[in-house]
Amino acid sequence: MVEPDPEQMASGAGQRLGAPETLGISTLDPGHRPPAMPAGRHVTIRVRMLDDTEELFDISQKASGKVLFDLVCSHMNLIEGDYFGLEFQNHQKMMVWLDHIKPIIKQLRRPKHTILRFAVKFFPPDHAQLLEELTRYLFALQIKQDLSSGRLTCNDSSAALIVSHIIQSEIGDFEESQCRSHLLNNNYIPDQMPLIDKIMEFHSKNIGQTPSESDYQLLEVARRLEMYGIRLHPAKDREGTDLGLTAAHTGVLVIQGHTRINAFNWSKVRKLSFKRKRFLIKLRPDLNSSYQDTLEFLMASRDCCKVFWKICVEYHAFFRLFEEPKAKPKPVLFTRGSSFRFSGRTQKQVIDHVRESEFKKIPFERKHSRVQHNSRLSPLPSPRHHEVPTERGPPPMDRVDSPPQRHWKESVLVSAENASRTTRASPSHQENGHEERTGSVSRTEETRGPTRQTHQEHQSTAVASNSPHLSASSAHSHGMVNGQKSLELCGHSPDDRLPSPLTSPLLNDAGSVRTDDEDEARRKRFPTDRAYFIAKELLTTERTYLKDLEVITVSFQSAVGEDEATPDSLKSTVHSTFEPLHKFHAGFLREVEQRLAMWEGRSNAHIKGDYQRIGDVMLKNLQGLKPLTANLHKQSEVLLELEKACRASRKLEGLCRDFELQKVCYVPLNVFILRPLHRLAHYKQILERLCKHYAATHVDFRDCRAALADVSEVVELLQGSLIKMENFQKLLELKKDLIGIDNLVVPGREFIRLGCLSKLSGKGLQQRMFFLFNDVILYTSRGMTTTNQFKVHGQLPLHGMKIRESEDEWGVPHAFTLVGERQSVVVAASSVTEMEKWMEDIKMAVEMTKTSNGTSSDLGTCNLTDNKDPSPVSGNMAPSVGPPSGQGPVPLSVICWYRVQSLSFSESCRSLENQLSGNLLRKFKNSNGWQKLWVVFTNFSLFFYKSHQDDYPLASLPLLGYSVTVPSDSENIHKDYVFKLHFKSHVYYFRTESEYTFERWMEVIRSATVPSGRARFLNNKESHLH
Repeated sequence: MVEPDPEQMASGAGQRLGAPETLGISTLDPGHRPPAMPAGRHVTIRVRMLDDTEELFDISQKASGKVLFDLVCSHMNLIEGDYFGLEFQNHQKMMVWLDHIKPIIKQLRRPKHTILRFAVKFFPPDHAQLLEELTRYLFALQIKQDLSSGRLTCNDSSAALIVSHIIQSEIGDFEESQCRSHLLNNNYIPDQMPLIDKIMEFHSKNIGQTPSESDYQLLEVARRLEMYGIRLHPAKDREGTDLGLTAAHTGVLVIQGHTRINAFNWSKVRKLSFKRKRFLIKLRPDLNSSYQDTLEFLMASRDCCKVFWKICVEYHAFFRLFEEPKAKPKPVLFTRGSSFRFSGRTQKQVIDHVRESEFKKIPFERKHSRVQHNSRLSPLPSPRHHEVPTERGPPPMDRVDSPPQRHWKESVLVSAENASRTTRASPSHQENGHEERTGSVSRTEETRGPTRQTHQEHQSTAVASNSPHLSASSAHSHGMVNGQKSLELCGHSPDDRLPSPLTSPLLNDAGSVRTDDEDEARRKRFPTDRAYFIAKELLTTERTYLKDLEVITVSFQSAVGEDEATPDSLKSTVHSTFEPLHKFHAGFLREVEQRLAMWEGRSNAHIKGDYQRIGDVMLKNLQGLKPLTANLHKQSEVLLELEKACRASRKLEGLCRDFELQKVCYVPLNVFILRPLHRLAHYKQILERLCKHYAATHVDFRDCRAALADVSEVVELLQGSLIKMENFQKLLELKKDLIGIDNLVVPGREFIRLGCLSKLSGKGLQQRMFFLFNDVILYTSRGMTTTNQFKVHGQLPLHGMKIRESEDEWGVPHAFTLVGERQSVVVAASSVTEMEKWMEDIKMAVEMTKTSNGTSSDLGTCNLTDNKDPSPVSGNMAPSVGPPSGQGPVPLSVICWYRVQSLSFSESCRSLENQLSGNLLRKFKNSNGWQKLWVVFTNFSLFFYKSHQDDYPLASLPLLGYSVTVPSDSENIHKDYVFKLHFKSHVYYFRTESEYTFERWMEVIRSATVPSGRARFLNNKESHLH
């Protein structure tokens, strides 16, 4: 790699890497130069950044406020600078924003003694609208300041959650002693001590979260708070009640205490004005409103009214207008009213500018504060990265303790050549011929006082920093994520150390829009080895599996296990079976997360070693799982015990039914009980793919092969029990779906297929739901009740049944006749494929009856073979146990009914065993952006979460009837690794992060949408459960 010339770097301080000569900074459009600096005496302006460091800027007194603000944004390489502003205390002791149009000399009476604060000025409603990661980082610092000062008020839980994300971004993954020590030495909220335990509890759940992800989660929590972005201006109403007025993106808000009591939307406001101390809001006429035409508030002075009025004007223009308002022509004779107007780009212009700008953005790298670096942080690569160590001693120690200031010339903004000349002319800011750079947000070094300085003395390298770091290698990375260039995780940093924590290529948001170069960025940022993505599949599915275990160990036991109706034997069985498994897999998940963090380069542990493997972790834990094999054998015991207890107690049956209606129970309860058996099969699949991928000489091959042998042994041992339990679970599920049967679950009965067929009768073809077992066929229809149950119309014993195609006989497409000993039925399938599946399965089931012991096919207490009765339901029918419409997991039989599909037992088992989880980007047919979601595939459905930490899904998409394909060229989806799901007019697009994940999602979804060959049956020679 060619080392940059230090002089060139010094001269380019105000430019972006790879940018053209025009700077394109903050409020300037690409191709436009900053306004020329007017002649006159120069003054030094002191600006305090969001990390409490100070910067010095030389600027002409006659320059406008916009020139200074652009210089600050240029210094930070901040593109979305329009969300920010410079505020200061005027001569009346009021905090006001620097006017971009007026000259600085007319605003600052004593510039040398005035400190301007760089702060967030406009708070958007959704942080997903902030397209650059640097902008989100600055917003996070603003929230941190507001929380510490007490301006942002919230309850204890929200405060603890926000602080947990702050310390995750500062010190990284949770370590109890370090976290407690850090909280004792740093105060983030007033009266922090009582909340330390709660903060640590939240912090422990953030393992593996990068600093950029922590910033995003912090903003996600903060934006939902009542006082988010609120800057109160004291006022009184006509009754003299103390209030606070503030401007927001929606309009003018009225705050009393810390509660929002009123809001006046911009669309309802006709005019804002003030007269002396009175602030007036004129509303548009509204017959449905009880408010007067004009509302009046009394403020402390006329100047207070004017300050708030200006803020309202700017908020209205920024969020409501499409473009900056044009200046009004000056009147010839008389002037009336204020000439103040909003100056700068509106939010729409900012978003469009960032998305459409052609200059290359500097990659922004977030690091934990305890990660050490030799270089100072700056908008450009520090020359120290490329210096060869010499015998010179370290810089004087007093440099560390010196005020964190940096002197910037306004000539940097105007001319790169002048900047170079000015910087070289200032020897006080040079060292060894190179520019000394200190800084955090403003690229200055963070100093937290005596506590932090004491800690710094024990570091082997330079001062810890909370802020972004820009390395020289970033100039060679052309991928972009959310408007930011990405950095390579593979390889080492310029000083040949291990790579430091970078931002994740997928931020935890629910609606961020990606840039066109995001795919290239992802490939550059993360390891591209197929083994890495296989290991990542292990991580993502383990997270989902642990959540599923918590449904039993936490949710079910708290909702049902504590009730007196639950037998003690059931409580004991559930606890002794699942608690050890949950504890084991929680530890396993932590090890996998730590290994993947090291693999990706996000870990804080800079330990030398080869961590780009996963076989050793799996071998260790699968060997540790062997002692728990007895718990895995007890899954059938739990299932039987629960069914027995529900039969004996209607109250317990009702409790279980109510629990299945909760959001956390997104699949039937019995499926959660069988999850540990399915998980073993998944481990086996993952290890098989790893062994297939690795060469025999690979360092990870031997561990993977040994782990595969161990898990295969356990899976083979449990396979027979798993098949029987899956059949038993399916019979119990169907029992809840059917009305009019009393003894569906009997020894020897096996479920084969369910689906929709049209039955030919005197009234023509009528849609019916058919259930095929190994001894009988039931046909049903949807009941006219509020439940999703089916009423049984009749049964056809399989003994002696014959089947023949009868399309020509009846003139009905895809028709076939079932000829029984007592009755014949003509049915028609929806397609040739459906007809072939039904005929094949029925013929096989009939053959099985010839060799079976004769399972009883009498399913009810009444005669159900009278086909003429439209609803021959048993008078002593089973209780209504199906979930009400729209609540709980929707039964697969109901989905098959509406989508005219069928489902076999083998397909159902494969769907439960072929589980997959991970982040996907979703796009609707007519939408523009891609929405990031955590997606779980199981039980023929996709379940959508905002993040993997959520306890229940936001929505689900049953896949029966859907087709999965790759988008055609005519659909204009110019992205890699995209698959398409469509059913009739419903179309969804999903993007994955790699070729491997694309193949895996296609594979598991096809298992739910593509029919299997032959059905899988139980071995009749095996002993049955009852």
